[in-house]
Formats: sequence, C-alpha cells, structure tokens
Amino acid sequence: MRRVTQRKRLEREHRNAGRLPPGQSLTLKWPVLHVGRIPEFDPATWTLKVGGLVEHPLELTWEDFQALPRVRVQADFHCVTTWSKFDNVWEGVSVRTIVERARPHPEAGFVIQHCDGGYTTNTPLSDLLREDVLLADTHRPEPLTPEHGGPLRMVVPHLYAWKSAKWIRGLEFVDGDRAGYWEERGYHMYGDPVREQRFG
Repeated sequence: MRRVTQRKRLEREHRNAGRLPPGQSLTLKWPVLHVGRIPEFDPATWTLKVGGLVEHPLELTWEDFQALPRVRVQADFHCVTTWSKFDNVWEGVSVRTIVERARPHPEAGFVIQHCDGGYTTNTPLSDLLREDVLLADTHRPEPLTPEHGGPLRMVVPHLYAWKSAKWIRGLEFVDGDRAGYWEERGYHMYGDPVREQRFG
C-alpha cells in the first residue's frame, strides 16, 4: 500500500509539473518489452557499423566504442504502452560524437537504427544530435542488462521508447524518412509523447 501511495504521489507531482505526457502513468519499475529473442553478446566479435550517406564509414569494435569520450544523461523515459519511468541516469557515448567522426553528407537527414534480430527504427538526424541523446551501455550506474538492451541501446528521451532501440548494431544515414519495424505496423513515423503520436 505504501508503494502505491508513493507512486500516486509522484505521478501527481510530475503531472502537475508538466513532465508526464498525456495518456501516460508513472511506474517505479522498469517493464521489459521487445521484439524477438535477447541476443548473446561477445565483446570479441561485437561491432557497431556506421554507414550510408557519410564521408567516413565506421566499424567500431567494443574496445573502440569504450575508448570514445563518455557522457552522463539524466532523463525521463516514455513507453508507447503508456508507462513513464522518471530520472533515469544513463552513461555512454553521445550520438554527436559518432556523427562528428562519420561526417554525414548534407542530404543525410535521417538515420535508420539497425539492431540484432533485424529490428529497425527511423529518426531524423536533427533529433539524434540533441544533447541528451546517447548510445548507452550503463543505467544507474550498472552495465545495461541484456533484457534492457545491453550491451548497447540508443536513448532518445524526447521520443517514445521504441525509438530508443535495444541491442543496436548499426546507424545508417539516409536521405529520406523510411519506416522501421513498428512504423511499418502502424506506429507513428516520429513518436512525440507530448503530442501522443502513438500511431500514424
């Protein structure tokens, strides 16, 4: 009963502060939702490929990725299934760092996230360049667990969580918006929680 009371109190506070988007409810847990099986991780063979419309395609090993400059971000997390988890602390590499190294062509306005198991999702490049968007390998402050996308997931706090793809293995820079896994199945192409862009 005490936990329910605490959750309701926090939910009311966040809603009054404008942090809880319409149609969302606060959770103190972290539900596990994903498509397909959880992949195995071998740091000796894992790579992150960055390509498409870029001047410098990249293929980063796990060791390469760990050597990049690191950032810490505290942000809320909103799932399209209507739960929100507040004040997550993520650590990893800013997407800006990857973009600076790959140097996209001017016409590359969108990025397709490619993941283990074939999952994809689309995001405007301008959204991935926001200061709080990162490729995260740590969550509060432990290594990201496999069920939550470890070893590496995208984190795009201002969009619904299906845009924060788990088990990410590639970033493809493209010149036009292209539907990913859930977008092909009726989800919104952008996914703004504040505007409740759940479905297209």
